[in-house]
Amino acid sequence: MNYNFASRIGGLKPSAIREILKVTQDPSVISFAAGNPAPEAFPVKEMKQIADELFDERAAYALQYGVSEGYAPLRELTAARLKEKYNIGTPDDDLIILSGGQQVMDLTAKCFLNEGDTILVEDPSFIGSLNCFRSYGAHLVGIPMEPDGIDVDALERALKTEKNVKLMYLIPTFQNPTGRVMSLAKRRRVLELSKRYDVPIIEDNPYYELRYSGEYVPTLKSLDTDGRVIYAGSYSKVLSPGIRLGFACANKEVISKLVVVKQVSDVHTNLFFQMIAAEYLSRYSLDEHIAQVCAIYREKRDAMADALNKYCADTLHFESPEGGLFLWCDIRSGRDGRDLCTISGKKGVAAVPGIAFAIDPESTVPSIRLNFSLSTFEQIDRGCRLLGEAARELG
Repeated sequence: MNYNFASRIGGLKPSAIREILKVTQDPSVISFAAGNPAPEAFPVKEMKQIADELFDERAAYALQYGVSEGYAPLRELTAARLKEKYNIGTPDDDLIILSGGQQVMDLTAKCFLNEGDTILVEDPSFIGSLNCFRSYGAHLVGIPMEPDGIDVDALERALKTEKNVKLMYLIPTFQNPTGRVMSLAKRRRVLELSKRYDVPIIEDNPYYELRYSGEYVPTLKSLDTDGRVIYAGSYSKVLSPGIRLGFACANKEVISKLVVVKQVSDVHTNLFFQMIAAEYLSRYSLDEHIAQVCAIYREKRDAMADALNKYCADTLHFESPEGGLFLWCDIRSGRDGRDLCTISGKKGVAAVPGIAFAIDPESTVPSIRLNFSLSTFEQIDRGCRLLGEAARELG
């Protein structure tokens, strides 16, 4: 049969990361490719106890349909924590629980973007969001990254010259894939540009609480007094990714539209896991749990940085991030990251080539992204040694 797919899907390619994950199902492969949190960071014992109680005492409710806005106790607990800890949220804001942080991007794009509209994004940026925007026929314009975040002068030039700019998409803290943090001065200027050109911002912030060194920088949303920021948060990196719990905090008018499009997307977020998360937040200290998670990842980050310095100093350049889950490595020879990933893959080490995060899929990107959270310390050391061998073979 000849299938006539929608034109907006025709040029859409599978996520390179998800495709690489298929290869890493081989237990002999050391995977630095995924963004997976470490299983030892999951609060399994506590969640099991809560789940058992829900099955015993509230199964009829927990297994039923839920409301599209989200389980009320979880919404309230999430909103209260955002406000009390990070000053996120105003009386004009509301909050919706979604099926992972990725759904914030999907539903926001559905609400704001007509085919051909422009969205300004960091270059490089997260492939999942880029493909989401592409799926709605958006015109993506990449803005270069600098060590302290997006190039705000280039951002302003794009706001002045590009047509039909509907949104800006930013990952200001521990940016994926670079791990960089946007400075406070730049955050203030980005908000000023948003106001001057009347373009809302999606602030994607799944890694914000995974800080291992340095000082917290206020979120864009906490600095926003005009309802210009749509804040995307997630429980994936601090509880577990498989529960698929994210949330959006934005002006009430925006949230009301997200509710409507969610109803025609998946009706509501998994109620059972929402209830587990709400009970966990009520009974235990999420801050203490995050501190334990950060201790695990701090050691792994340092282990990978040490191993890269030991085995790859002559072939790869990187900056150790203050948080998040990734190291962004530039290939000193200038060769394309795809070539390095091909060689390292044959040696049993999976990484993601920089092209996966590029706005222009035809460009050459002499970089790779490495994840340090999932592997053991032994795998980190061995994998970096093999990566170094691959980089020297690449030349």
